Amino acid sequence: MITCVVDYTIDAAKIEEFERFARRWVELVNRHGGTHHGYYLPAEGASDKALALFSFPSLAAYESYRGLFGNDPDFVAADRIRDESGCVLRYERTFMRPLLAEDAPG
Repeated sequence: MITCVVDYTIDAAKIEEFERFARRWVELVNRHGGTHHGYYLPAEGASDKALALFSFPSLAAYESYRGLFGNDPDFVAADRIRDESGCVLRYERTFMRPLLAEDAPG
């Protein structure tokens, strides 16, 4: 399994637009073979940071999903929310390998 962690810097004045963007991506990841673990939005402290975590069974499965970017109309529409609203100022994507409870020696 591979987990993608996306660290966002968002426009805090456009949190509603970011939430609309996030809801679409949760749906798209889940529909196309991944498991979305959610978006984590500002609550206290820094108001311009948000995170998303989602997993795919393998890097190959993730790459198949990524192949839909710019091609699939639903993906284009989801990106349009971000682009037209300006809710995302920048983001950084990191791939991680989770260590889960069932992986621990017992």
